Amino acid sequence: MAYLLERSSHTTSRRPVGGADYPRSRQEFEDWFGDEAGCVEYLAALRWPEGFTCPMCGGDRSWRTGHLSWMCVACGRKTSVTAGTIFHRSHAPVSTWFAAIWYVTGQRNGVSARGLQRALGLGSYETAWAWLQKLRRAMVRPRHDLLTGTIELDETFVNGSAVAARTRVLVAVERVSRQRLGRVRFGIVDRGPDSRHLVDFARQTIEQGATIRIDLGTPARHLVRLGYVHERDSAAPGVQFVASDLKRWIAGTLRHHVSRANLPYYLDEYAFRFDRRGSTGHGMLFYELLRQAVATEPHPLADLVQPQLR
Repeated sequence: MAYLLERSSHTTSRRPVGGADYPRSRQEFEDWFGDEAGCVEYLAALRWPEGFTCPMCGGDRSWRTGHLSWMCVACGRKTSVTAGTIFHRSHAPVSTWFAAIWYVTGQRNGVSARGLQRALGLGSYETAWAWLQKLRRAMVRPRHDLLTGTIELDETFVNGSAVAARTRVLVAVERVSRQRLGRVRFGIVDRGPDSRHLVDFARQTIEQGATIRIDLGTPARHLVRLGYVHERDSAAPGVQFVASDLKRWIAGTLRHHVSRANLPYYLDEYAFRFDRRGSTGHGMLFYELLRQAVATEPHPLADLVQPQLR
């Protein structure tokens, strides 16, 4: 039966609340998403938090016309709730995707494709691998917030598969206090030694006016001219901690199966988890990743297998 899509309580004007906006436990997850219809309704509420908006005419009234589709009352345009998201043209039930996201966000150190395949009973390793790659594309917002305050900046080397062996990775991490780190950002260097890559990376990831702790002289002078405050720091203990933890994660969870082309997306996953390491609610991570997934463009399999370098 067709019905008008009601305006959602999943608004972006307030902080999400456990038990109201996202499930707080496995039992609540199963209660909320025990059938496909409940998953689709929840996905629609996340995609259209202020109510349905037609991508053709901007109309805000719609009729439910199918399992995944809404039709604009004004112009008659049909829109699938999964169209234009990472779930676009997926033949799997939305409930299976929900189970995958719940499982992925519930593992402190992430999961491998083989682990996801076993947990969900997916038909092939390739399917599990593709799903994880899609989810990693949703783990970073295109316009994520810049780092602020005091930032340690340095580089490290990451070993992966033969393709990604000894890749230079830039690391910027917030130093909140002597004992506490904040958020982290990564960049990849493909060219030879050049101070410009550090300066460009800082401009892309660090708010102007922040204090940057870096040992190198030439990049520091450039950064000061750009409006940053420089503090000399030859130790960069925060960067050293992040670099060591990152390498353990790549070795332990990913078994070093990291190509250069996909390395940026693995770094995105690590940053997603690191930035939220203090979260006490599994459901909140599930909510955040799902909300970003409906705002992330589709990624066909060909783009996953041979991604463009970034």
